[in-house]
Amino acid sequence: QVKVVESGGGLVQPGGSLTLSCEASGFSNSVFFMGWYRQAPEQERELVARIFPVSGNTNYGESVKGRFTISKGNVRNTAYLQMNNPGQNDTAVYICVARTKNDYWGQGTQVTVSS
Repeated sequence: QVKVVESGGGLVQPGGSLTLSCEASGFSNSVFFMGWYRQAPEQERELVARIFPVSGNTNYGESVKGRFTISKGNVRNTAYLQMNNPGQNDTAVYICVARTKNDYWGQGTQVTVSS
């Protein structure tokens, strides 16, 4: 069975750092990309970052460019999101997605930025 599981969420202070992890498994087809999206209350889901495991190419949402970094592990279907200098507007549920023939979404992990 396909599984996409996030971990690492929690409370982080403004200006601090936090790293989220995503592990995807159970795919019969290659993963085209893995990505992080987020959704805050009363907001639309938005792109945070994506990584294309074969090439290593990445792209980012405009609101996080220069602050967040997506990377992959040695296992292809693993992705990390390093959050540097978060602000309160980064508070959201962060959701991992793996795209193959279809998109598979994790359950999300809450990140709260607060002092």
